[in-house]
Amino acid sequence: MAWNDVIEAEAVLTRESPLESARFGRSIERLAVSGSSFAAVREAVVRSTADVIILRYPADHVSWYAQLTALGRTAVFADSLVYWRLRAGAGRAPEASPDLRAAELTGTAVIEDLVSDIFLSYGNHYLANPLFNAADALAGYQEWALRSAAEGGCLALLDRPDSRVLALATLDEAESRTEILLAGVISKAQGRGLYAHLLKAVEDRTLARGGDEVVISTQGHNTRVQRAWARYGFEPVRTVLTVHLVRSGLLPGQER
Repeated sequence: MAWNDVIEAEAVLTRESPLESARFGRSIERLAVSGSSFAAVREAVVRSTADVIILRYPADHVSWYAQLTALGRTAVFADSLVYWRLRAGAGRAPEASPDLRAAELTGTAVIEDLVSDIFLSYGNHYLANPLFNAADALAGYQEWALRSAAEGGCLALLDRPDSRVLALATLDEAESRTEILLAGVISKAQGRGLYAHLLKAVEDRTLARGGDEVVISTQGHNTRVQRAWARYGFEPVRTVLTVHLVRSGLLPGQER
């Protein structure tokens, strides 16, 4: 879920997810909570008819999971999301390299191939749920990247001599904030410090359009990339838990 949905949303935000529903063949609803009232969460869950509710709520509400298990659905814990923020212009950027340049990227096949290479092994929250196929989850990341590209928000880091794409970042640019939706280095180029150059390209682009902050999130288990963010100057803002609330009888072994 985007920064606005999780960090700055109203107390409870309920939203149908037609793209996910079509991709996985199950009716899916998204539920984001920024307030402190479990009663509002209970009401939203009870009135939902979706096969799966993907619920995200602040991690400090540690008692909520036990209460979620008593709402008539199967609660599947699906990791956490950690949100980080950088004040644009304050990043600890690497020295500029004459061998690298940043450019906007288009082209469906190119973007799909890059996302497949970079995120093939990424442990996203869908993998916690046996109703969701890993290949379909990856296809969702590809669709997400293509939507960003269609809006002019797909930034690539290229090898200057031959214009080979080395890294990719998809962006949601709204007012003064840039949210990095997906970001990574291709498998053959990892371990060369290129990720910091990708972050610099995003920061530079944010400053060029008059923006003042860059935000990003990842699954809680992805500590490697969070160390990279900390080195660059990002600071952690919030952790939210992800729970899939599955309608009774749908999971393997529950069929009637």
